Amino acid sequence: MSSHLFIVTGASRGMGAAIAGQLLDRPDTVLLGISRRDNPGLAERARASGSTVLQWPTDLADPLAAAARLRAWLDAQDGIGFATASLVNNAAALTRIGALEDCNAEELSRAVRVGLEAPLLLMAAFLGATAKWPGRRRVLNISSGLGRRAMAGQASYCATKAGLDHLSRAAALDQAQQTRGATVVSLAPGVIDTDMQSELRAARGDGFPERDNFVRLKEDGGLASPDEAAARVIAWLERADFGTSPVADVRDA
Repeated sequence: MSSHLFIVTGASRGMGAAIAGQLLDRPDTVLLGISRRDNPGLAERARASGSTVLQWPTDLADPLAAAARLRAWLDAQDGIGFATASLVNNAAALTRIGALEDCNAEELSRAVRVGLEAPLLLMAAFLGATAKWPGRRRVLNISSGLGRRAMAGQASYCATKAGLDHLSRAAALDQAQQTRGATVVSLAPGVIDTDMQSELRAARGDGFPERDNFVRLKEDGGLASPDEAAARVIAWLERADFGTSPVADVRDA
């Protein structure tokens, strides 16, 4: 066993791209990126380090197809070759910012499919296909403080992240019953300077009463860059005690 397998969703931009890129800087990485589009920069980083990257242009709003493809691909791998295998569920989808009733059914459905149904189905595929692999197995779900604190104007995002936290708790209990179960963590990565933050700052104040707080975060330098956040997430994934608590926050380190 010499390689380390990482499956990262939402790897084409933002923190997901930063996580994928930093992992690919290591020559022993085999990375599968699942995103709506390819990121050419990841292929360049893999060539530079001698690591391996596969990119699947996939819309996680169709999670059944994505999970079936992942299960088939994992079933075809020789798990003996991987010292570790990790699934990082990073992808999420925002609706328009405002009250729940101001969002249409299609965007609400997409947000839940991408943010909660897809992680659940990909976890099931990953855990099932790798159950007999000899290496260490880990699932890292990227959550948010909004999964633990409600905020007006972001009902669907709060709901999917809260669901991701509780999914992780229950899955961790399942894995603890097994002799060589995987470790599962739902991790809040802190406040990051991404497209989501730009959208929050641009929202109308009447539909989003906390807008000014996000403006101040940017003005006061309170946002981590995607690269900084990615480094913290990877460090958490590689902690010896990863999985001790299934719900965590990088700011509690």
